[in-house]
Amino acid sequence: MTDAVGAAVALAHRREWAQVLATTAQATGDLDLAEECAQDAFARALKTWPQTGIPDRPGAWLTQVARNQARDELRRREAFRRRMPLLVTDEAAAGPDAGLDDDRLRLIFTCCHPALAREAQAALTLRLVCGLSTSEVARAFLVSPATMGARITRAKKKIAEARIPYRAPAPDQLGARVGVVLEVVQLIFTTGHTAPAGPRLIRHDLLDRALDLGRLLHLLMPTDAEVSAQLALMLLIDARSASRVGDDGRLLLLEEQDRSRWDTDQINEGVALLVRALRHHNPSRYALQAAIAAVHAEAKTWADTDWPAIVALYDRLLTLWPSKVVALNRAAAIGMRDGPHAGLEQLDPLLADPTLATYPYLSAARADFLRQLREWDKAAAAYEEAIALTGNDPERRFLTERLEAVRRASA
Repeated sequence: MTDAVGAAVALAHRREWAQVLATTAQATGDLDLAEECAQDAFARALKTWPQTGIPDRPGAWLTQVARNQARDELRRREAFRRRMPLLVTDEAAAGPDAGLDDDRLRLIFTCCHPALAREAQAALTLRLVCGLSTSEVARAFLVSPATMGARITRAKKKIAEARIPYRAPAPDQLGARVGVVLEVVQLIFTTGHTAPAGPRLIRHDLLDRALDLGRLLHLLMPTDAEVSAQLALMLLIDARSASRVGDDGRLLLLEEQDRSRWDTDQINEGVALLVRALRHHNPSRYALQAAIAAVHAEAKTWADTDWPAIVALYDRLLTLWPSKVVALNRAAAIGMRDGPHAGLEQLDPLLADPTLATYPYLSAARADFLRQLREWDKAAAAYEEAIALTGNDPERRFLTERLEAVRRASA
């Protein structure tokens, strides 16, 4: 295998995997067989392309090989027609809108079917749509490969037993169904943006996969305002990734970041998407979140941050999406606008909420306001609590540095 072939296969896997698998699944009606044949097609490319050369259209070559192999296999299965198809294809209902009639979209909606648990939706999406190995998906969700393998197998079995149709939803169901897909993409992005545990603050592999999915959804559904807003949100947040960690691996807060390292092309793309999403539609949850990210991204300096605008956006977001995490972020923004006393006042009601009992960012926010008020002992206790709840190493190092500084100040 030459380096050029290896690179070409890797690029094709990244760009074409979902299309190869989805088209093969559509042709065979058998998700497991399609996955097996798609994997074999990529393996065959590594052996064949060094002799024949890299084809002009690698995706078409891979899809053809996978489909041919799947059909050969089906012919060998004498009792195939007597067996229940693992996926039910309903061509008549598969996308009355020509813009939605895409195998990849069918695959995404199948993986994110509401009959599946959210963790199974995300795992299947990473495995089947993004082409990650079972071990890679397991690492993303901090479980063993065996556990993740069993989880994926159960999800596939449920698709088969429940006869979940392999199709995109009808237009009148799209609004409800696309929301689930976007939540799965957002879950993958959020997990990559700040890894829940481990030695790295950012999981760039997951960020890239989520952005690829967001771009794919936007390509397939360019007029859907919620899809546009969610892609805008990811772009605007990811634009700051290069400056979130220092050269020494230290976590850098927004106020410490070198804004010249922010990706202005991504910011401009995100803002343009957001503007289009808002042009003819009431703002969705993602649009409001993207608007908050845009206010941060467009501030020239930390001191230029428009906190009144951010608080106003959080007010609207909390009404539309009454999440405890949103309430926490709003409280932090109020503290930035009105000072630490006001921030603590907003945080107090959240301390008794059991859903936030193990959420380290509540303790960290409280610790920071107490530190600003020079209430050293209370700040130290809050930092200790945040450290105990944090599983991410760079975050733990940052909090430990703050704790030590507070202890020195109180000595």
